[in-house]
This record gives sequence, C-alpha cells and structure tokens, in this order.
Amino acid sequence: MNRIILGAIFLGVILLLGGGAFIFSGTYSIGADVPHWNLTSKILEVARDRAIMVRAREIRVPDLTGDRLILKGAGQYAAMCVGCHLAPGRKDSEIRSGLYPQPPNLSRVKIDPQRTFWVTKHGLKMSGMPAWGLGHDDDTIWSIVAFVQKLPDMSPQMYKDIVAKAPPDEQMESMDQDGAGHKHQHVNEPHQHGAEPESSKDAQRPPDHSR
Repeated sequence: MNRIILGAIFLGVILLLGGGAFIFSGTYSIGADVPHWNLTSKILEVARDRAIMVRAREIRVPDLTGDRLILKGAGQYAAMCVGCHLAPGRKDSEIRSGLYPQPPNLSRVKIDPQRTFWVTKHGLKMSGMPAWGLGHDDDTIWSIVAFVQKLPDMSPQMYKDIVAKAPPDEQMESMDQDGAGHKHQHVNEPHQHGAEPESSKDAQRPPDHSR
C-alpha cells in the first residue's frame, strides 16, 4: 500500500516538474493564429460550458418582449457587439477574423437568455469577450439579451431599420423623458452611436454676446 502511495506521489511530482518545464520553455504557441491542440480545446470548452451553466441557472429572466427594451438593445448591440458577433447580411469583420476562438454569429444562432446575460455581464477569460457589466447596469444588459433573441429572425433590412430607430448611447437612460419632464420625440433616422447629439453640443456652447 505504501509503495502505491509513494509511486503516485512520485508520478505526480514528475508530471508537475514536466509541466512546469514545458510551460517555462515557451514551446507552446500562445498566438491567436495557431489553434489549440484538440485535447486542450475540449478541456477548455467543457470547463467554460460547465462554469457558465452553474452560474447562469439561477438567473431569473424578465419579460424580454417589450418593444422599448428591444429597441434599446438594438442600439447597444450596434455600438458594442456587431463587430464580433455580426448582423444579418454581414459575413465577417476586420476584428472578428483575427479572434480565437471565433465568437458565435448571433444573427444565425439563438442562445439561452440566462447564458447570454451571464456571458454579456461577466465576459470570458482569454476569449476577447469583455465583461460589459463593469460599465453597464443589468437593465441595459437585458436589453441586449432581448434584442439578441430577435436577431436570427431579422433580414438585413429589418436590422438596419431597427438600428436606425434606436436612441443614441447618450440617451439610453432617458428615452422617455428629458430633464424638464417632457417626452422625447425620437426621429426615425440613422445615427452614429457614440456621437454627441446636436442638442448636447448646443447646450455646451457658451452664449454669443456679440449679437
């Protein structure tokens, strides 16, 4: 019995030293343009999927059918997600082609809302997927989830239309009312996400006393 235990310890030490030597040798390529070994990929996929499942299964999914919520999500998706996860009619992007592993094309697949929320909020290590929850509240993340559920059923024109109607990022938290309590009238025209609204620019200009 003692020999078996000693043998197991010796084998463990050998594997530990061998693994350490392999890591420090720099032999393993960490470049994103060189795929993992098949065994490495399988281990990482199982670890990822199990970790997400365990953490996401207790998440309570709210009502994701509201038009306002989906519209808000369209603007967020166009601003933050489309470069990696594409949209109807887009086959690739400059950044996506260099990512490893490849992000899912969300215009072609539907992913469980609980899983989508958790991954969007917390991100994924060493995948290029950021933790959007560090800068966005849960309501905003749920709006993205709501929009993503609709995305695979959209045509390219439907996607363009809904993004054109979505509010700019600066107005995401005040879609219904402005500071004076008046309702905003949203114009159904394309906009540039992240660009400063003209009304905001005017408000920041000093008054012209020369007139």
